[in-house]
Amino acid sequence: MSTDTDPHADSRSAAPRRTGAIETNGINVIDESERKGSSAGLFWPWTASNISVLAVSYGAFVLSFGIGLTQALVATVVGAVASFLLVGLVSIAGKRGSAPTLVLSRAAFGRFGNGLPGLVSYLLLVGWETVLVSLATLATATVFDRLGWASGDGTKVAAFVVVAGVIVAAGVMGFDAIMRIQKWLTIAMIIVTGVYVALTFDEINLDAARALPDGPTSAVVGATVLVLTGFGVGWVNSAADYSRYLPRTSRSTGVVFWPTFGGSLPVVVLVAYGVLLCAADQDLSGAISADPIGALTTILPTWFLVPFALVAVGGLVSGAILDIYSSGLTLLALGLKVPRWSAAALDGVLMILGTIYIVWIADDFLSVFIAFLIILGVPMSAWCGIFLADLFMRRYPYDERALFTRTETGGYGAIRWESVLLLAVATGIGWGLVIDTTGAGKGLSWLGYLLEPFGLGGKDGNWAYANLGVPAALVVGFVGYLLLGMAAVRRQEHEQVVAGVRAEQAAE
Repeated sequence: MSTDTDPHADSRSAAPRRTGAIETNGINVIDESERKGSSAGLFWPWTASNISVLAVSYGAFVLSFGIGLTQALVATVVGAVASFLLVGLVSIAGKRGSAPTLVLSRAAFGRFGNGLPGLVSYLLLVGWETVLVSLATLATATVFDRLGWASGDGTKVAAFVVVAGVIVAAGVMGFDAIMRIQKWLTIAMIIVTGVYVALTFDEINLDAARALPDGPTSAVVGATVLVLTGFGVGWVNSAADYSRYLPRTSRSTGVVFWPTFGGSLPVVVLVAYGVLLCAADQDLSGAISADPIGALTTILPTWFLVPFALVAVGGLVSGAILDIYSSGLTLLALGLKVPRWSAAALDGVLMILGTIYIVWIADDFLSVFIAFLIILGVPMSAWCGIFLADLFMRRYPYDERALFTRTETGGYGAIRWESVLLLAVATGIGWGLVIDTTGAGKGLSWLGYLLEPFGLGGKDGNWAYANLGVPAALVVGFVGYLLLGMAAVRRQEHEQVVAGVRAEQAAE
């Protein structure tokens, strides 16, 4: 039996794994001597990464489903809270296993079978990094243009270089630096976002908002799923990365509550405010499709543009920092043999290339963004269902050595075929129940192939726009694993207990 470059063995060192200010812990299990803090500390990273004014733009996206004010607010609350509840539940695994999310996922998929969800996770994380940097670049250029300081590609290039540099630097520095940055960003953004609301509040026309006609149930479901996918579901694959440093004695209720509360609170407040703003201003809604952040500057006084730019970019950078850190860990979990900081730097290169495409090549940001969410949101939801079912069935902590062992039999195995096939089936069902709602995505006409057979009106029916495939994939993954995975989990835990008893006997 052979093992990886033994990250588990590395984790047994009592000395904190740091080189200067750069974190050198990779995908190893965090040593007990380095586990610290409390679950309340999870409030800061999840609030900072979601207090971005991008959430205000989601108000326009929600209203694009043709729903009324009350329906839009209900969709926002349900979508945000449900999505970050998933983040909180996955965070339990980090506390129990003290390892990154996509390492702990090996328990459900096997050492090599985990490569499939790992690849999907990696693409999703790098995709989000790219989207957030693109938004920050476009927003900065828009503000500078309004101020008359500069315009054109030169401004975009300068903003792009600064933003990308900050994100890559933070990703390279690692966990401690990121947690400190997120705390201060949260405080600063709460203050400036509050000022933004105060300055734009007179733009709200409550009569116009109340006059919005209600839409069908299918549209409400679609708006709810959009919020679900655009926020929490995009974070589930990195949730344990930020709880893995917690002591294992931390209460699971707190580990679930703080990410749920910290992530959903700013989303609910800001998306709801965006709904009120856009309900009375169709021009603003249209402008948001092309430049989701920059469009929000058009209703601001000139003197506040610089503070707005700082908070807008700060919120986007905050989210991208979490993404680049987790994507680096995911790349290591996929088998890349480099230090963690090198993986983060490599991700930065891919992020830069993707941003160049969105900012300078793609014709319409919204179509690219929504197509991205649809394609990767479905398999990520399916993975989340499988991962949570596996987590809930386990009565003992993860077998730390088995997470890093190459073996065909015993432990977590090489490939858990039932999990891999279940992921494929759940994804296939999910893709069959979604369509490209913008109609502008290239090569996506094949989606929605189950809408007609399932009696949902086909690709032109009301339910086609509900994006049912995202929750469907989650449910199929969860229920399917409960039915198919129980025997394997019990066998794994039996072997784990036997191995522990033998180790105690050998030590006597």
